[in-house]
Amino acid sequence: MPAERASPEGRMTHPIKTVILAGGLGTRLAEETTVKPKPMVEIGGQPILWHIMNIYASHGFSEFLVALGYKGDLIKQYFLEFHAMNSNISLDLAKGETHFHAPTAPPWKVHLIDTGGQTMTGGRIRRMKAHLGDDPLFLVTYGDGVADLDLGRLLAFHRSHGRLATVTAVRPPARFGEIRLKDGQVMGFAEKPQVGEGWINGGFFVLDRRVLDYIDGDDTIWEREPMERLVAEGQLMAFCHEGFWHPMDTLRERNVLESLWNSGKAPWKIWD
Repeated sequence: MPAERASPEGRMTHPIKTVILAGGLGTRLAEETTVKPKPMVEIGGQPILWHIMNIYASHGFSEFLVALGYKGDLIKQYFLEFHAMNSNISLDLAKGETHFHAPTAPPWKVHLIDTGGQTMTGGRIRRMKAHLGDDPLFLVTYGDGVADLDLGRLLAFHRSHGRLATVTAVRPPARFGEIRLKDGQVMGFAEKPQVGEGWINGGFFVLDRRVLDYIDGDDTIWEREPMERLVAEGQLMAFCHEGFWHPMDTLRERNVLESLWNSGKAPWKIWD
């Protein structure tokens, strides 16, 4: 098993790669996704993809395989221009020279992999096979959800049980706000953070690369046959996350996340 190593800042980094599924159509967020892929929809002026990558990087997982599909060229453009858009720039037009002043790019390695416009989630994961490196494990998540998840604990849990796959189970956020009443008078409104019962698939998987054999091809939906077979064989465990988790499937959910970010108290901002 490849050893963990220290970053220049002294933070432990992991050789395990993180796959981010970023190729879906995002039809329920059509107000935004007619012009951009859902992972590029912005929260606080940065794509939600940037937020997700920061969550992983804060725990030392800083090498990413981004599975592209719908409008993947815009994700490529974002990273190709990242240095320029996060720096002051001096240009010598006659010499064709460009100098970036004090760039603020994070120390990430980002691999942008085209996985097909119509490929399903399982197919996108399977197409990562050639890019996973030597570690027997890899991480996978969706490009449209954030959490204050302790990824180190998640990885330790996966290693402790010895099965092929771990899914992070989360409480679904309530779809409607709560009205506070007193003697029939409305006293205020509040977002209900999460419902108290039930668990759902929150993404943030840890997978043994042997799960790739459970995926037949591009038409395979990861959440159906592969996960169902893992369940039937007793090879899928759940890491129960009681903390914050929130998807961005709709404009309303995007606005909830934007509001939390603007408050300065976004629960998923676990990085400096």
